[in-house]
Amino acid sequence: MADDVRIERDPLGDVAVPADALYGVHTVRALGSFPLAGHPVHPQLVHAFGAVKWACARTNAALGVWADPATAAAIERACGEMAAGELDAHVVVDALQGGAGTSTNMNVNEVLANRALQLLGRALGSYDLVSPLDDVNRHQSTNDTYPTALRIAAIRSLHALEREVLALQEAFQARERAFAGIVKVARTQLQDAVLTTLGREMGAYAEAFGRDRWRIYKCEERLRVVNLGGTAIGTGLAAPRQFIFQVVDELRAITGLGLARAENLVEATQNADVFVEVSGILKACAATLWKVCSDLRLLASGPDAGLGEIRLPPRQAGSSIMPGKVNPVIPEAASQAAMLVFAHDQAITLACASGCLELNPFLPLVAHCLLGSCDLLARGCRSLREHCVEGIEADEKRCRAHVASATATATALLPALGYDGAVRLVARARETGRPLRDIAVGEGFVTEEQFDALTSPEAVCRLGSPDLPRPR
Repeated sequence: MADDVRIERDPLGDVAVPADALYGVHTVRALGSFPLAGHPVHPQLVHAFGAVKWACARTNAALGVWADPATAAAIERACGEMAAGELDAHVVVDALQGGAGTSTNMNVNEVLANRALQLLGRALGSYDLVSPLDDVNRHQSTNDTYPTALRIAAIRSLHALEREVLALQEAFQARERAFAGIVKVARTQLQDAVLTTLGREMGAYAEAFGRDRWRIYKCEERLRVVNLGGTAIGTGLAAPRQFIFQVVDELRAITGLGLARAENLVEATQNADVFVEVSGILKACAATLWKVCSDLRLLASGPDAGLGEIRLPPRQAGSSIMPGKVNPVIPEAASQAAMLVFAHDQAITLACASGCLELNPFLPLVAHCLLGSCDLLARGCRSLREHCVEGIEADEKRCRAHVASATATATALLPALGYDGAVRLVARARETGRPLRDIAVGEGFVTEEQFDALTSPEAVCRLGSPDLPRPR
């Protein structure tokens, strides 16, 4: 046998494994079978698996599974290292795989067993001392450990996303305060409508992200119920009742999350609809992100021949042929993240709907897309905040020019002119081609003081009219 490999055996035969690898025969077979995504499973899933295995090891140790306390301690320490992210490099199976995640579970089992053997000063692959199956996977199945790990990974990823959405909300709130006094034209169906302020526009974006933040926060309630202890199909086959009752308590203590064992473990093993629900919340957040990015691009359009009411921070040259062109690349990039979240949501829906009888075999795709969507949204929100929103500037001169010339300003004068008077003013402005302000004040429709009062930031942001309608 070559010095750079060791031979391991499974029911299918012998396989050469790199001599210094913490993984083993099952992982090597999976590497040959699944060359799909081109990258390993998500690190958060690996860390969550470490926590799940740690809880199982603690429970088994308490039940006296291992006669040798050193073996139990080594397994627990290895699990703790995986939970802390210290063994990520050894979980190498592809993110997309057949078998409902069995290859991920086996990769984890082998790494933990071999790491425990290292800690005990024993040779890698000495599975008669610490076995991936009989020790690390004791009283477990892929079918309860994988979904449980996925729920934990999703909760943690959602926590990170929530922080980024909150920070983006606060960045828009800061722009709301900064632009509170800048009156501008509001538009519906891309046509001039009424007056508002740039601050009120930014505040609406902040409110939308605040609603997304709250929905993301509430997702944990959906994900906290786990099927750990159910083993193969939720009946707890081959697991002692004491293990089933205790293991989720251990997992709750390890993770600090409010996890609870499902009342119906069979149902919780069969169905994955909770991931569709959570993905829908992520899709809603992506819709907000895309809409706001589109608005920012439009408001900054031009800058000379477009709306040009705001200036986005310049990030890079925008053209290889057009001098001075600077594109809104940050909103464009964040929009693409949102588009991919929409695609992930469709894949998650299909995967969760494709469960069959007692198990869903497509959870690896769900994990890949759900955790990927959390990452995409978190990075998209962070990039938009850091490289765009925090540096947005208002073009007050352009906003004033739009207000002075837009016929939409006539709507603000309704309390003084009434509808018919406002119509005559608009018609006169269009007939002469002169700014609406000049016509309104110069031809006596309103006084200068009335015009300024009715188009002030306070007036255009007021909820309704402070006065009762005039008698007819």
